Amino acid sequence: MTTHRYSTALRWSGSTAVGYEGYSRQHHLVVGPEALAASADHAFLGDPARVNPEQLLLAAASSCQLLSFLAVAARARVDVVDYTDDASAVMPEDEPPLRVTAITLRPRITVTGAPPRAKVERLVEVAHRECFIARSLTSQITLEPTILGCAD
Repeated sequence: MTTHRYSTALRWSGSTAVGYEGYSRQHHLVVGPEALAASADHAFLGDPARVNPEQLLLAAASSCQLLSFLAVAARARVDVVDYTDDASAVMPEDEPPLRVTAITLRPRITVTGAPPRAKVERLVEVAHRECFIARSLTSQITLEPTILGCAD
């Protein structure tokens, strides 16, 4: 059996001696070949100009749905020519411990060849079931796809 392994690198330096309110949340992440300047969310005294872990979690869910959908569409011989997603996530503070409770993915998918809409909608659901990021999370994930180019 194959086991896939992934790695990232993180670097932070500073001092927490100044107390919770005073230390820097800024750090650098290396994810594959990309280096990202990251921080805590602004609500947790981070730098709003930097990416935060909550955004990275949402990006992982969105990216995984895209890649899973493209794979199932290609296997089903559906020609996808454009895919965008305006995804969102919520992390309410009134339900301790803090966690992302809900993710909404809003893929806007353009296909050619006028496949039946029901077929493409089914492929969106199959992709969601096959997305290993979605299966790894306890957050509720809602799909709100818009599909263009189908035969209705």
